[in-house]
Amino acid sequence: MAKERDLAQQIISTVGGKENIASATHCMTRLRLTISSLEKVDITKLKQISGVLGTLEQAGQLQIILGPGVVNKVAAEFSDLTNLAMGEVTDLKAAYKDKNRTPFKLFLQKLSSIFVPLMPAIVGSGMVAGITNVAIRCGADPQGALIAILNVIGWGIFSYLGVFVGINTAKEFGGSPAMGGLAGVLIINPAIASIKISGMALVPGRGGLIGVLLVAWFMSVLEKRLRKFVPTAIDIIVTPTLTLLVTGFATYYILQPLGGYLSDGIIGFFKFMISSGGPIAGFILAGTFLPVVMTGLHQGLTPVHMELLNTLKENPLLPILAMAGGGQVGATVAVYFKTKNKKIKEVVKGALPVGFLGIGEPLIFGVTLPLGRPFITACIGAGFGGAFQALMHVKSIALGVSGLSLAFLIKPGGVMYYLIGILIAYVAGFVITWFVGFDDPKNEE
Repeated sequence: MAKERDLAQQIISTVGGKENIASATHCMTRLRLTISSLEKVDITKLKQISGVLGTLEQAGQLQIILGPGVVNKVAAEFSDLTNLAMGEVTDLKAAYKDKNRTPFKLFLQKLSSIFVPLMPAIVGSGMVAGITNVAIRCGADPQGALIAILNVIGWGIFSYLGVFVGINTAKEFGGSPAMGGLAGVLIINPAIASIKISGMALVPGRGGLIGVLLVAWFMSVLEKRLRKFVPTAIDIIVTPTLTLLVTGFATYYILQPLGGYLSDGIIGFFKFMISSGGPIAGFILAGTFLPVVMTGLHQGLTPVHMELLNTLKENPLLPILAMAGGGQVGATVAVYFKTKNKKIKEVVKGALPVGFLGIGEPLIFGVTLPLGRPFITACIGAGFGGAFQALMHVKSIALGVSGLSLAFLIKPGGVMYYLIGILIAYVAGFVITWFVGFDDPKNEE
């Protein structure tokens, strides 16, 4: 761990020391720091540290791209050196001080903070669900104990995901996590099917995760407001009781129907776009997704993916967007064979394996984006793969990482088409990058 500890120490030094760090957390590829004073950060020196693939300032955060696997180890060392737990805020005022924080940026950061911590469980469960499908295709008894156990392991979180989302939403908006979990229960509880309002029966799960987000947000705001007026001596009894009662009625009369309309609108939009736009829509969606990943906005699509699965029981959007990584891989392979720069070749060799598995940030920030043109050619290559996925109506049955790993999660009958599509993205990204070329930096640059 000496290498990771040294890397963490160098990062701390270049961002102005541990006293300049207001909060720290990490996702699958990035160390995310909220800095008290950005003037104290030496960005140029930070980018030159061996092991740092790139940096990004977004919604008040300094994001340092380290890559999967590496970021977990560096985060552990970072936490040990700073005595700052991942996710802990030491300077609340500094953590929220940023003149560039628009409401849209704040909204996206909230979504990211709600869903990013859930991704290991979602991805792990999705892969188990995919393995279950493979086992059945290989001859396992669909009614047997093995498949029954795998189904419980793989699909469990998707049945209760609303509870987890409610908990994290409450944390983000200053409410009690347990009360946030109740927001999820209010939406998914099967018992509400026996309730009729205005002659119409309530539908368990109606509104999906969008409904849960609305209810948990409302509950958190209400809980904080009540705490200002309820005497401390009876707060533990009165506040949660009133919060739950008011939120419960608001859920079934207002928030769940609203969440349902929003959910139906979003799902209808993507369904119409893919079904009516066909290959053209697939090309546009896949070709524009890399810039979305680059800015971190892709986290905002997580509830959309989950809602597609919740409503349609399949997801036609994920296989199309997954082609962005395919174009990136093809472009990077072309760079590897054309460049004479030793450092670029080293970065490619380190980042390419995870690129095949659908994690593209190391390739974006370490290779294609710094070189310029390969980033654009990667987007174009991705578009061809996305067009093929839309043409063949490929769909996934769960949410997971993209790349080759997503093949396990493709709906039966579409696996071969998915693999052909990603091969198209590889080849198109490679060929276009090879002929367009790029300015190859000298070894000392």
